[in-house]
Amino acid sequence: MKTTAIRLATGILLLASNDLQSEDWPHWRGPSRNGIVKQHSGWQGGGWPLQQAIWQAKIGEGASAPVVVGDRLWVMGWKDGQDTLHCLDIQTGKSIWQQSYECPQYGRHSYGDKGIYSGPSACPSYDHDSGYMYTLSTDGDLICWDTRQRGKRVWSLNLYDTYKVPQRPLVGGRKMRDYGYTTAPLVHGDWVIVEVGDDEGNLMGFDKTSGKRSWVSQSHDPAGHTGGLVPMQVGKIPCVAVLTINNLLVVRLDKGHLGQTLAEFPWTTDFANSIATPAVQGNSVLITSEYNQYAIARIDVTAAGAKLVWKQPHASGVCSPVIHKGYVYWCWRGVYCLDFATGKPLWRGGRFGATGSCLVTGDDRLMVWADRGELVLVETALRSPKRYTELGRKSGIFKRDVWPHLAIAGGRVVCRDRDGNLKCFQLPGK
Repeated sequence: MKTTAIRLATGILLLASNDLQSEDWPHWRGPSRNGIVKQHSGWQGGGWPLQQAIWQAKIGEGASAPVVVGDRLWVMGWKDGQDTLHCLDIQTGKSIWQQSYECPQYGRHSYGDKGIYSGPSACPSYDHDSGYMYTLSTDGDLICWDTRQRGKRVWSLNLYDTYKVPQRPLVGGRKMRDYGYTTAPLVHGDWVIVEVGDDEGNLMGFDKTSGKRSWVSQSHDPAGHTGGLVPMQVGKIPCVAVLTINNLLVVRLDKGHLGQTLAEFPWTTDFANSIATPAVQGNSVLITSEYNQYAIARIDVTAAGAKLVWKQPHASGVCSPVIHKGYVYWCWRGVYCLDFATGKPLWRGGRFGATGSCLVTGDDRLMVWADRGELVLVETALRSPKRYTELGRKSGIFKRDVWPHLAIAGGRVVCRDRDGNLKCFQLPGK
């Protein structure tokens, strides 16, 4: 009987441990890189009693989103000629350690739109196995930090210096735009994968413990200025999807075929940017751009290539779409809901501008972070299939653009603006 009790207690502890890890936000777009979390929204049936921030901090300029693992939060910021990786206590916001390095406010080939962004843009990526954190500066500094040794630098390289990456080309005859490096690294297997956008390869895989380059992609497209790379499975083939400056690119990650192109689908904008990250479900990929495309498209990928399933004249300029239970959501001058199977628009609504990110919570609600500090809770189509239904809104959290993606973990929501103001809110309920 005593042995049974011990086993039961051990099982409960293991389950609790697994639940805590499942609530981490360790990289771009959350636990599964798709903007979907198990965390409950805190909606209590008659209201969303979100109180004042439990803490706030100032960490420097940038659009790099925060990541959360256990009771630690990491976030990048720029100030006085330096990028800094901050490690904070998620409960109090107090600094635990920080590591800095010299970096310009903009990438060395940057051009255009400097009035609306500055500092690091790429979200850090955490590796649970090693405790290593990978960051990428706007000027191409790829750095591996050991979070278990107060951010000790393990290895680093500069992509511009190492590969002589040129300025991104002019596309469509419009004004040149180059935002430096914006795309979050992807930890996959033994590698950290980066969209370098060099003539040696668009993607490169580096050994995650040594930084030695392991492989390059067959595609040599310039980088596409999106938020992140997306892992996907095509049949039995592990792959990664990225929206380059010219194409939706799906690259193989299986032994003997590393870096080979499995499929491409042409997609360019005369703005030379797509910004919104592709959204993946199974072997389907959603891509969207405003600008001259002004569309969202579903592409199905097989070993034979890429096929257009549908294309609709609705677009996201910044917010990455979320695919959830047969529906597609994003926030861009309103919240959109489309049918995933057909692309048919179901509803659009809400008071929102160009800045925004969103996620779907464990109780099937949409949490939106937009404009200059609007945190909004919205019903998904499961409960509101015909119209936009807003449940709650906390306004005026900041006074500047909130380009960085929000993060939710352990019952807390972490919000940031482009100036480096950071606030943490406790969600209602347990």
